Amino acid sequence: MRFSSANRRGALGAYGLLSAIWGTNFLFMQAAAPYISAGQTALLRLVFGAIPIVIFAALTGSFSRRHLRHAHRFIIQAFLGAGLYYFAYATGTFRLDSGIAGALSGSIPLFATVGAILIFRTEKLTAPKAAGVLLGAVGVVVIARPWNAASIDAGGVLWMLIGSASLGLSYGYARRFITPLGIPAAAAASYQTVLAAIGLALVTDLSGITDIAQDPGALTAVVLGLGVMGTGVVFVLYYIIVAALGAVTASTASYIPPVFAMAIGIIFLGEQFDAVALIGVALILGAAAIMQIAQRRSELSASQGLLQKQ
Repeated sequence: MRFSSANRRGALGAYGLLSAIWGTNFLFMQAAAPYISAGQTALLRLVFGAIPIVIFAALTGSFSRRHLRHAHRFIIQAFLGAGLYYFAYATGTFRLDSGIAGALSGSIPLFATVGAILIFRTEKLTAPKAAGVLLGAVGVVVIARPWNAASIDAGGVLWMLIGSASLGLSYGYARRFITPLGIPAAAAASYQTVLAAIGLALVTDLSGITDIAQDPGALTAVVLGLGVMGTGVVFVLYYIIVAALGAVTASTASYIPPVFAMAIGIIFLGEQFDAVALIGVALILGAAAIMQIAQRRSELSASQGLLQKQ
């Protein structure tokens, strides 16, 4: 897919919209909390989020019967990158202020880096990456505040970190086992989302799931805000940004949602401004930036070395 300069400008708009949508996901999850469980919230998110992704994949001719031979890979990816991730985030967000939950989502790049280095061996440990991981860990501790256990729900923090770790590890898994298959991203995302929805449907207690219909606003927040927009449209926007601006630029969109989530919590939910949490966010995002810059330099160095050999 080729993009003109006008489309590149449009991609910048998509970048801002993507960041905003990601930041509102925590608000939408909290809207569901009074009516349905975390598992039901994650399931509805996946079901309605799959719709635009599958449509996009079909329109772009991304599906192929040959992909069935790799079903086992997508089952694992569905668990890491969607099922456990969405369930854990819903559980954690139900127990925390949306701003705090959003702040902890900034830890995703930390887990992605650790997984890529220690588990999947797709990256090498360097001093900047090690410094970034340590700085990010300090940021998480600052937000969790273990020295003041009464100030924040430790269980909620743990669930958010489990969700971040699950998604972070899914990046390394995808790079090691999914990307080399050459399967279009739209198709891969469709398989992942649909399989995760099926898996959650099998293990989630569905009793009372229709209770959310008692509140049309909450139902709209989950179906349209969290599902169609926050899961499905977000993928399409991300695909456009990667194609027009590159993967490195696209990945920086994850820096903005934590700040967005804190602002939304304060403005729309009346949550108190938390200076300590803001410091933690700054540390986490600073760590993510350090690691990304280090990764970009490593990729450029590898590319230059390859060119010199040719």
